Amino acid sequence: MATTVRTAGQTVGMPEITDPSQVAPKDARELSKLFFKQLAVLEEGTPEYQYARNTLIEMNISLVRYAAGRFRSRGREEMEDIVQVGMIGLIKAIDRFELSREVEFTSFSVPYIVGEIKRFFRDTSWAVHVPRRLQEARVQLARADEELSSRLGRTPTTRELSELMSLPEEEVVEARLASNGYTSASLDAAIGGSEDGETALADFIGNPDPALGLVEDMHALAPLIAELDERDRKIIHWRFVEELTQAQIAEHLGVSQMHVSRLITRLLGRLREGMLSTH
Repeated sequence: MATTVRTAGQTVGMPEITDPSQVAPKDARELSKLFFKQLAVLEEGTPEYQYARNTLIEMNISLVRYAAGRFRSRGREEMEDIVQVGMIGLIKAIDRFELSREVEFTSFSVPYIVGEIKRFFRDTSWAVHVPRRLQEARVQLARADEELSSRLGRTPTTRELSELMSLPEEEVVEARLASNGYTSASLDAAIGGSEDGETALADFIGNPDPALGLVEDMHALAPLIAELDERDRKIIHWRFVEELTQAQIAEHLGVSQMHVSRLITRLLGRLREGMLSTH
């Protein structure tokens, strides 16, 4: 059954397809040529143009599924995302295709679809930013590792991989380290083998130790204390290391407790000022 539409004073016939996504690939190839002819003469933005364009998209979904099949190892959940990304490539191909090119739409569109999927993986798959050079080396490393493992019956050495890949050993090591940035794990991910079955990765990560901040403070304080004279260093040691009272320190020095209090206040002010100037 055909439906007749008019555009620019010209009568154009297009098949009316109930469910374009169910059209067999062989039939889709022939029907696509007809719809591309209509797109060439229809005015963009009109209902007739949108019908032709949307029908082309739905009829050629099988091309997206075919291209996405190359990435089947990614898993079912991710496969749905791959198909959605591939649809973007299909739409770009439809918008840029011209019958005058004298090339089959299938041959024209698949590179667009695959390119869009690869771009998706390049931009989103790495858990951390890795230079493009190392991303490409990682792929080369995976192939070389698989080939040598099959040939040698064991895990290949870095030198063997280096020779096969024609890369310096240092770059092979870099590529291997870069592979660690390809995926990441959620801190809430359950760890298998736990008795309660609810242990998460985060349970094995320690909390920040407040005492670590003291390490930097002690490094900054050490040279300031070294600048003090012997008596002042003894006062600091007695008060804050041996934890003597001001009365006991006064007895050691043969001065009044009040005098010791003023000495400690002056020393602490001097040290505090020195610490602030170093930060």
